[in-house]
Amino acid sequence: MDGALGDPVTAAEGGHLLPPAFVDPISRLFSNLMDFILGKSDQCLVNGGGGDLSVGSFLRRGLASFLEKEKKGTSVGRWSKRSLQQAVFAMHESIQRTYTSADDLSGLDYNAEKDYVLFPGEEITVAGGYSGIVNHLASVLPDEVIQLDRKVKKIEWAPSAASCESGRPVALHFSDGTAMSADHIIVTVSLGVLKAGTTSSGEGWNLFHPSLPSCKAGAISRLGYGLVNKVFLRLSPNYRGDDGFPFLQMVFHPSDSELRNPKVPQWIRRTWFLCPIYSNSRTVLSWFTGQEALELEKLTDDEIIGGFWRTVSNLLPSQQQNEISQKFDKVLRTQWGTAAEIRRRGFSYAAAANPFRRRSNA
Repeated sequence: MDGALGDPVTAAEGGHLLPPAFVDPISRLFSNLMDFILGKSDQCLVNGGGGDLSVGSFLRRGLASFLEKEKKGTSVGRWSKRSLQQAVFAMHESIQRTYTSADDLSGLDYNAEKDYVLFPGEEITVAGGYSGIVNHLASVLPDEVIQLDRKVKKIEWAPSAASCESGRPVALHFSDGTAMSADHIIVTVSLGVLKAGTTSSGEGWNLFHPSLPSCKAGAISRLGYGLVNKVFLRLSPNYRGDDGFPFLQMVFHPSDSELRNPKVPQWIRRTWFLCPIYSNSRTVLSWFTGQEALELEKLTDDEIIGGFWRTVSNLLPSQQQNEISQKFDKVLRTQWGTAAEIRRRGFSYAAAANPFRRRSNA
């Protein structure tokens, strides 16, 4: 998302627009809890602090403490005040899931989370994609220094050069049968590829010969990685929003709730926003994490378009008119979970109950 999009519109399932006076206290609570986890605040809103809890369990304890002090309020449609507060909190949990790629925040290690630093500043789109940055950096290097389309099949390494035939401690073996020796190598593959390369079971293979020391292999195995996908939808020419499509924050009943509307697909219930990629753009964006991201890759374009429009029509009363004609007419989505050339290239995180941070040699 490029540039300021204005204040978000928060809408709950059933067509209920939530005022900032209702949403903001929950937003502040979530922000304060995350600030404490990240070490930005000394004010703990949960008795006993975090300890060995996961991020998810700590956040839920914070919500429970908050709700204990809240007075009962009036219902809104099929929502009670408490269920609506819980759903707004769940929306913020979904936001955090997109930052971390974790399918469930209960899988995030509480103590390691403070090591995660979000790069400051505005989020922008790099014209032409990130390859432009790589090409710019590579432009100062001599020709043929960077070799592409060479798949590494095996990394042979030894504690000392004397134990290698080449006299150098590392040898790269490629799938075409050739090899290259080196004094050092830096392996920058994704965690998913690294995990697969350090196990001989299932879809894995032994990338390193000899196998990595147990301290290294253990650190790799204890880390988690997840999947995030993007969906871009183009508004049809029939769409006539007075001020363009809003920055929509979406609040849903839980997936197992009897109160949920069957027109809202299950795969959309754990995403949290739909908004233009820049102000007044006719292309809108949403993010999906974990199992929903994988499920998204199995859907047809028509299923995605229909699912989103039924959801928008349910959330925004102003969009319920002309539901058939006013819809999205094109979709583009990433497929980072199943595309053959990028399988296992997820985002990594420190898993719950993970001793990773306390191992200096990992």
